[in-house]
Amino acid sequence: MQFVRYNSDSTPTIGVKEGTRIHSLADLPAGEPSYEDLTNQRYLDQLRDKVQNGALSQCDEEDVNLLAPVPRPGKIICAGLNYRDHAHEQDEEIPENPILFSKAPTTVTNPSSPIVHPDGEKVDYEVELAVVIGRTAKDLNQDEVDDYVAGYTILNDVSGRDAQFSDGQFFRGKSYDTFSPMGPTLVAGNEYNPNAVDVALRVDDEMKQSSNTSQFIFDVPELVTYISQNMTLRSGDIISTGTPGGVGIFRDPVDLLKPGQTCEAEIEGIGTLTNPVVEE
Repeated sequence: MQFVRYNSDSTPTIGVKEGTRIHSLADLPAGEPSYEDLTNQRYLDQLRDKVQNGALSQCDEEDVNLLAPVPRPGKIICAGLNYRDHAHEQDEEIPENPILFSKAPTTVTNPSSPIVHPDGEKVDYEVELAVVIGRTAKDLNQDEVDDYVAGYTILNDVSGRDAQFSDGQFFRGKSYDTFSPMGPTLVAGNEYNPNAVDVALRVDDEMKQSSNTSQFIFDVPELVTYISQNMTLRSGDIISTGTPGGVGIFRDPVDLLKPGQTCEAEIEGIGTLTNPVVEE
């Protein structure tokens, strides 16, 4: 089931997207769902019945502006070097444990909103499957992970390579404002398999990244379990699962983002996240 946040008039609203139609969850007697509600399969099944029975007001996707599914995450935890093809393009050995870094939560921006290119920076793209945590999680086992996940979305882990490489660590280069475009939908429910979906990124319609999450070194249960054993995860936290091969900095010749270009990050079952690149 695809959930969206969107602007209807001036108020952000949550809805269920089916095709081009959005069913408003503002009509629910109990109000719009929390991230924790989305971890409850029974709740999702009841909601699906309401949608299929036409019990909710509807609008067309073209008449609204889609927003990031998680506008203010408590934290964004990213996995580095988590695709085999990305490790190969860097001539790096497969890591024994997940490599983690973070991005500032203030990097989040909406579908169709601009990625602001800092003056003089080398700006790169990275399509990633993002896990949205639904409820507080600590010391999970792998077979428990599904019960704590609200859903999955796309995060474009935009990166400032000058800052990243000169600092010798990732935080500043990953944390420029607008460097985490997110959306366009959040997919919830046990029918979605995050470990076997196609991922791709295009710049001005030219394919740059194309892979499948079956290339994960650490799949979603392994990654979430590992992180939960090292820190507490809370509702609305984001885990970005790494990017496949094809990023601009490791191309020959190097092929980075420029103002005036458009990024399209696509993941099977979630949709396409489109963002223009603009000058600072």
